[in-house]
Amino acid sequence: MSEPEEELQGENRESTKKKKKEKRSGKKKKKKEEEEEEEEEQSECVILRGIFKLGKKSHDVLLTRTKLTWTPILPETPTAGEVCVVQPDMVLLQDVFAVKVKRRRAVGQQSGGPVLGMALFCCNRRGRRLEEETLHLHNASSEHTHTWYNTLKELLTGFSSRPRYLKVFINPSSHKKEAVHIYREHVAPLFKMAEVRTDITVTERKGHALSVMKECKLDEYDGVVCVGGDGSVAELCHALVLRAQLDADSPEKPVKPVLPLGIIPAGSTDVVSCSVHGVRDPVTAALHIVLGHLQQVDMCSFSSLGQLVRFGFSAMFGFGGRSLARAEKKRWMPSSRRREYALVKTLARLRPEDCQLSFLPDQDQDQAPESEGEESWTTNQGLYLSISIMSIPCLSPHTPQGLAPNTRLANGSAALISVGDTSRSEFIKHLKRYSSSSGQFSFSFVETHAVSAVRIRPRSLIGWSEEDSEDEGESKTTPIIQSQGAVFPWNIDGELVEISNEVVVRVHPRLITLYGEEVDEAESNVSCSCI
Repeated sequence: MSEPEEELQGENRESTKKKKKEKRSGKKKKKKEEEEEEEEEQSECVILRGIFKLGKKSHDVLLTRTKLTWTPILPETPTAGEVCVVQPDMVLLQDVFAVKVKRRRAVGQQSGGPVLGMALFCCNRRGRRLEEETLHLHNASSEHTHTWYNTLKELLTGFSSRPRYLKVFINPSSHKKEAVHIYREHVAPLFKMAEVRTDITVTERKGHALSVMKECKLDEYDGVVCVGGDGSVAELCHALVLRAQLDADSPEKPVKPVLPLGIIPAGSTDVVSCSVHGVRDPVTAALHIVLGHLQQVDMCSFSSLGQLVRFGFSAMFGFGGRSLARAEKKRWMPSSRRREYALVKTLARLRPEDCQLSFLPDQDQDQAPESEGEESWTTNQGLYLSISIMSIPCLSPHTPQGLAPNTRLANGSAALISVGDTSRSEFIKHLKRYSSSSGQFSFSFVETHAVSAVRIRPRSLIGWSEEDSEDEGESKTTPIIQSQGAVFPWNIDGELVEISNEVVVRVHPRLITLYGEEVDEAESNVSCSCI
């Protein structure tokens, strides 16, 4: 056989193989489409049909595995020239969190009574807010009503992500000390309606939730709930992830906690809650929990000299750390006033940090991860007013589009925002733009990067102290020189952490699951007039 004939035969074989492969692929695709169609048909198959009154009108009500529809029953009008077509109303079962039998009871009667029908408790969305609504279906037949009630209950139990037993932590000291009231008035009634059992711990001190989480039997629960501010949330997120590492016997890479965390906002800024809910609203947060809305979220590990400091979502070094350190010394002030005092005071004593900033640019998650020895770090040495690392957007009423608007909850990377040395007036312009729509990064002294790791190494003998910063005689533009053993204030998830050595921050994709959803922007109803 000649060489051209051999090549042609080889091409024919390859073509035949390709056609067979495409045929098999086409069959698989067709089979998958048929299975999806069959599944859709089954989900839309009518399970029950009956007549109920909604308001004063009788309706034809249909129940499938995914939704409940109702259409008003119109009287026959033989003289009418045209047939009136009425579109049915509908509620998706994924938005129904409870169903109850309605009965007529006398004053003081606790049980029994004639059946009146059913009530479906639903979630209605208004923007980012979730609100409770009740759908009343009236039918005096006990047998008819109970058939519908039992079927609906069975369908609702099919939503496996919905919790049945929750471990709840309440911080009674958060913000205006309203956490207990918020839970009793807004959250507990919804949990009771959805038949969610709770085991409640009211925390007595900082670190109380962490100590409880280390010891309790987590396999008894379906989820954990935090009622408090940013500090409480940071402690519980760290506790959940840390417990997972202890249970896994200190793995090389952080393992994911089994239980999701729900956050009921009861603080002053509620950054994590706003980032997964879009609003600071306890009812919205509680409905996300009872409906089992789960959102995977990236987290960071913060370590120094090879030792884990904590797990968290965000960290600020420089301006953010210093202002928090000042605020912590004025705990007797109201939180908003304390925050504004610290901001103004730190701006008045604005000074840069001299440090080495290194980072790993975000890698394609599909590629094989490199070993630490092969990692290619980008390193800069210089003066920085502020360095922020954020694995979530950090939305809040003060910054509706977030401190890190270019990142997402679960994109596998963090936003590194470095602000170089500049004048006080230019730095204030940069800060002011966080409360507006955009432009906070359009300065020559601001750099942003999507990163998978960051290392901050302050130059030796450089640090910060309250006493030195208050000295009017010091230069406003030079770093603060201290004695050996300087301690640097870090703002990690709103908590003051003092570290005397370099810090390495690593992003761990989808490390924790929170009750909520991806959010682009938070509701804003507050303003800061201090700058």
